[in-house]
Amino acid sequence: MKISVIIPVYNAEKFVSQAIESALQFDEVYEVILIEDKSPDNALQVCQLFSEKHERVKLYQHPDKGNHGASSSRNLGIEKSTGDFLAFLDADDYFLPNRFEAEKELFKNPEVEGVYGALGVHYYSEKGKEQYYHLFEDGLTTVYKKHPPKDVFFGQMHMLGSFGLFTIDALTIRKSSLIKKMNILFKDHLILHEDTEFLFRLSYYLDLYPGSIDKAVAVRGVHEHNRITKVDTHEVDPAISRSLLWKEVYSWAQQEDTIPDDAKTHIKRMLRSYEIAKAPPLKKWGMVIKYLITDYRSIRSGLYNINFKYSLIS
Repeated sequence: MKISVIIPVYNAEKFVSQAIESALQFDEVYEVILIEDKSPDNALQVCQLFSEKHERVKLYQHPDKGNHGASSSRNLGIEKSTGDFLAFLDADDYFLPNRFEAEKELFKNPEVEGVYGALGVHYYSEKGKEQYYHLFEDGLTTVYKKHPPKDVFFGQMHMLGSFGLFTIDALTIRKSSLIKKMNILFKDHLILHEDTEFLFRLSYYLDLYPGSIDKAVAVRGVHEHNRITKVDTHEVDPAISRSLLWKEVYSWAQQEDTIPDDAKTHIKRMLRSYEIAKAPPLKKWGMVIKYLITDYRSIRSGLYNINFKYSLIS
């Protein structure tokens, strides 16, 4: 296996060394691609030291050396990658020694286009734990049981009951499949939940298989400066950010003729649910009454979403 690990780097001076070293521990990792996104701290200097010391570490910036966000940085990493497989890692997270054990076996089957696993959690500070323990606790972010590839999209859409979640830190993709079947990248204009939206489309177009889902293969590093701080402190309203996500998914689904009608209906109902949640009080109740009359499940689908408490994660 020749794996390209893509790490977008922004304001991660304290953490990126651990992320890089956790990727370099594997012989299967052909290259570690760092996309430095105009960090306000000294992350660029840290990345430069690693690229000078390790031949496998390759450092890039955007052509204008500006800040373009996680989506654009991951897209640039995909463009620069030369490995046969792609793995992603946030700069404040890290891989565990078993990260690619299941992948090495599963990818021997050419029908396997992607493998996902479980993600653990580590709190870098007491303040970070105080802020986010109610979201992550000490458990795994994982899919609760093994599903065939055809069910993964519907599970990600919250249409299979208690499905669970996987994240891009625990995902490995066959690059040729990504280019041939999808030829799509992360949406640059999504500031939050861009990885969730990407996984929705990925699970529709590619055959994704479970790897290690009962034991973490990577770790989410939680601290008070995580991007989700903006949501958690209500600098960004979570209902607004989620409605933007589902609006994007709805727009994509309407253009994709092969998506089943029941899935399109579900996506529309999820969008309506979050639009209700973000609306001002008077308008909110008007929308509730409207949908109670025309489509009760438009309201119920969002309020009873079993993964709602995770809506601030990505």
